[in-house]
Amino acid sequence: MTGLGKWLQTLTPMQWLDALIVVALIGLTLRLTRHARAGSLIWGAVILLALYVVSSPLPVLHLVLDKLLTGAAVVLGFVFQPELRRGLEFLGLQFRRSDGDPPPSGQEQSDWLEQVVEAVKELSQNRTGALIVIEHERPIDPKIFSDPGVPLEARVSQELLCTIFQNNTPLHDGAVIIREQVIKAAGVILPMSERSHSRQLGTRHRAALGMTEQANCLCVIVSEETGSISLAEAGRIERPLSSSKLREMLRTRLQPTSVPRVRWNHALPWHDRLPFLKGKGFKA
Repeated sequence: MTGLGKWLQTLTPMQWLDALIVVALIGLTLRLTRHARAGSLIWGAVILLALYVVSSPLPVLHLVLDKLLTGAAVVLGFVFQPELRRGLEFLGLQFRRSDGDPPPSGQEQSDWLEQVVEAVKELSQNRTGALIVIEHERPIDPKIFSDPGVPLEARVSQELLCTIFQNNTPLHDGAVIIREQVIKAAGVILPMSERSHSRQLGTRHRAALGMTEQANCLCVIVSEETGSISLAEAGRIERPLSSSKLREMLRTRLQPTSVPRVRWNHALPWHDRLPFLKGKGFKA
């Protein structure tokens, strides 16, 4: 039997459990950061951790890797500060809610979505180009934007959206960012997709694809040349769409969850028990 086999036999059940928990956490972290720009940093930290574990018989190398891991932990803390902050805020909000809190109403969501759809319909009829980014589940890291644009903090309305995208306004070339029924900014410049796409896709479409490749959001595009409506999500685009089809797709993807807080419902698969894991590709 090899030295590794003998070492594995010496592990106690608690040590096995400890190792399995660490492996599960590492796997979950890699899964959640697979589309992030700094995801390669996570892979580097995991490789350092693996080398650190197997280098225990080599004291000098073990010491060097220990110092490198400490530095890597500090760097990752700075790089992923927005994600860590949002994750902690999510957990705090979930556990502060009382059991009697009613589930979020879909009436307000339906109202602002209708404003978006009606604005897109009008812009399409007038062949006015538009790009609307709708945040989904969590805020977008501002570092993704090439230009953060102009902050607005305005309620979503058909009239405001149509005004922003008029050709004679300073903000018409950029995107509008919508978060929690509020227009957070306009004139935002989005990152362009680096993948090869059809030449029929214009700048707005490639920017929408680039945005959805890096963040969990929806992008509604109106073509300035043809007036056609498109919807981009997770690096894919669906086009052309009618206004009624767009309304149906937005309502389906943005419908409010009926779970007001984290509950360990053992009747559900594990990946459906935590709302922030939805849409991450986990399947039963």
